[in-house]
Amino acid sequence: MLYHVSHHHAILIRYNTNIYMPVTKERIILQWSTYEHEHVEREDEWYWGMAIIAVSLAVVSVIFGDLFFALVIIMAAVSLALVSRHPPELTHFEISDRGVRVGRHLHRYDEIIAFWVEDEHEAIPLLLIDTIKPLTPNIIIPIVDVDSHQVRALMKEHSNEQFMKEPLAHKILEFFGL
Repeated sequence: MLYHVSHHHAILIRYNTNIYMPVTKERIILQWSTYEHEHVEREDEWYWGMAIIAVSLAVVSVIFGDLFFALVIIMAAVSLALVSRHPPELTHFEISDRGVRVGRHLHRYDEIIAFWVEDEHEAIPLLLIDTIKPLTPNIIIPIVDVDSHQVRALMKEHSNEQFMKEPLAHKILEFFGL
């Protein structure tokens, strides 16, 4: 351990010499910013409809004796209503020599199992990434303002290209504006 005492101020700074962090400059090859999904403005009727469906399902669940499931349904409906009211934030995406960055999170190439660029059937091309991370196994990135063929070529240099489809759960969340 090294200590540094400033002569100008009475500050003692402790340095740990056992930690070595190599600093490597990341070379950004492609970057763009867009919203992770399109925000759909919902009318009040949509929220009333969702509330009626949630309460109906909760009542049926209570009738069948499952109070916990009724509580989960109500909590999910309230969460869905609250989250669907707010538009998504603008997210910055980068493809660099180290990996793919989504916002502040870097997904290194050694964590990426495979990728697919879906540019045939979608209005906005998508970069689909399958990772080894348990909390983010599938990443869906809209490709905007950059060439999807260039994205494919860059990803092929570091990862396997494998056919993938957008997960059904993602399409359902997109339908609800999440």
